[in-house]
Amino acid sequence: MKVGILCAGDGETAPFLSMLTEHTVEEKAKLKFYQGKIENAEVVLVCSGVCKVNAAIAAQILIDRYGCESIINAGTAGAMDSDLEVFDTVVSTNAIYHDVEERLLMQYHPHLSSHGFLADTSLLALAKIAAGQLPTTHKTIFGRMATGESFIEGQRREEINAFYQPLSVDMETASVAHVCYVNDIPFIAVRTLTDTASWEAKNNFRANQEKASYLSAVFVRAMLQALT
Repeated sequence: MKVGILCAGDGETAPFLSMLTEHTVEEKAKLKFYQGKIENAEVVLVCSGVCKVNAAIAAQILIDRYGCESIINAGTAGAMDSDLEVFDTVVSTNAIYHDVEERLLMQYHPHLSSHGFLADTSLLALAKIAAGQLPTTHKTIFGRMATGESFIEGQRREEINAFYQPLSVDMETASVAHVCYVNDIPFIAVRTLTDTASWEAKNNFRANQEKASYLSAVFVRAMLQALT
């Protein structure tokens, strides 16, 4: 199975680049696509750039040009659940938009029967294997991720939590899940937290991005090892 790995930022992509073997690089749509292997799994790695449209462009290219049979969105996120801590890892079971009116996705394309995009069960099984094998002092939690194009703080955090109850928030996951859904491609997201409700999002993202990105990459590598 060829696996697409999509990260939003250079810092989130860097740990995967160090894991790649036998890789080649190709440019498409002003993006670099790295084809190679991680733990004997055939992968295509791309840094999409931040926000929903950029992530969706990269995801569609992974499917159309490179024939990826599943996509893992990996990187960092902000905590929304007050029980979570910095460097905990969240694995998506469901990805939603917090800035798109849910009825639009149900009444119009892609005509969802419920709000949100479910993670693939086979990829979830691999994630559970990885979670059970990795030695870490941080938690791995499975649940809902919310996506929208802004750092979330203050009152907006309270509003999103009240309506959606997500574990985490980021700027790309739901859009990648959306592309995978309409293409019938298995999807999952793995994101490690850089901030919590009691930490300022922007400053702590910068301070904690490197370690959080590494933890997500190690988790995905363990999933690929279980795959092969």
